[in-house]
Amino acid sequence: MIISKTPFRVSLFGGGTDYPAWFNVHGGAVIGFAIDKYCYVSIRALPPFFEHLSRIVYSRIETVNSVAEIVHPAVRGILSDYGIHEGVEIHHDGDLPAWSGIGSSSSFSVGMINAVARMRGRHLDRRTLASEAIRIEQQVLGEPVGCQDQIWASHGGMNRIDFHTDGGFTVSPIRMPENRRNTLMGNLMMFFSGRTRRSDIVAQDIVARIDDHRQDLAAMREMVDEAERIVRHPDRDLDDLGHLLRASWTHKQLLSPMVSTPEIAALHDRGIEAGALGGKLLGAGGGGFFVFYVPKSSQQDVRAALAGHTEIAIDVDEEGSTIVLNTEDE
Repeated sequence: MIISKTPFRVSLFGGGTDYPAWFNVHGGAVIGFAIDKYCYVSIRALPPFFEHLSRIVYSRIETVNSVAEIVHPAVRGILSDYGIHEGVEIHHDGDLPAWSGIGSSSSFSVGMINAVARMRGRHLDRRTLASEAIRIEQQVLGEPVGCQDQIWASHGGMNRIDFHTDGGFTVSPIRMPENRRNTLMGNLMMFFSGRTRRSDIVAQDIVARIDDHRQDLAAMREMVDEAERIVRHPDRDLDDLGHLLRASWTHKQLLSPMVSTPEIAALHDRGIEAGALGGKLLGAGGGGFFVFYVPKSSQQDVRAALAGHTEIAIDVDEEGSTIVLNTEDE
């Protein structure tokens, strides 16, 4: 049996500029971090003593006699692309719900690819793992996804990621003194909006409107530069990041009417009125997790204002996708 452990992520600035339809022309950049919440994928060869060839367990249970019968698109696509046609059993478990804006689909793809590659005796480095996940999701599955989630899941860490017009990417770790980083992370609060959504539907709408929102995306790209200056320069007040986050959310809502809802807008407004300096919905939009920048002095007020919305404590994952068990090496 092989088990992979792959982090989810929080994208703070630049989301939307990681779609190929944008960065292949203009270039793009994002800044954020992988978080210490994970998805786990296990895979093992299934002995030939069952009525079915393979068994896939996630929010539903599939028993099939061929890869082509598998309903789960990522499982079907990855097994087919990697030539896994023998019987297997696959289990997926996650610390956070799917379709909630924390890159769960890409984390699953990265973790699945990592486990399947190891099953085939291959060890993929972080860059190759990210590139493979991007290829599978965009070319094999034909999904309208960006390119940041796969990189966070593979690399881990707090990073700036630049996307180049030639299709390549550069990952630049964000390093700062430990006390400054602890202050930054201590001022970020994440709450569940109470609803999940299909990110591909929202993403399709955003991509379809890219040419109409060039100014918004250009402004969001410039915020990545400013955010990097704030976190790296010891003389900058980290609270400036909160104000920048609020401005970013304003631009993000303009990318598609599907990004926000009256419920999400109300959640944001309650957080701001209670003392948050800024906040944004994670992922493409429509639901999922909301992250706020809140000074310590206002955090209890924000918790009270958002009572009924589950708060998730987060920190930075530094490892990216890892293989935590491989009995085939024993």
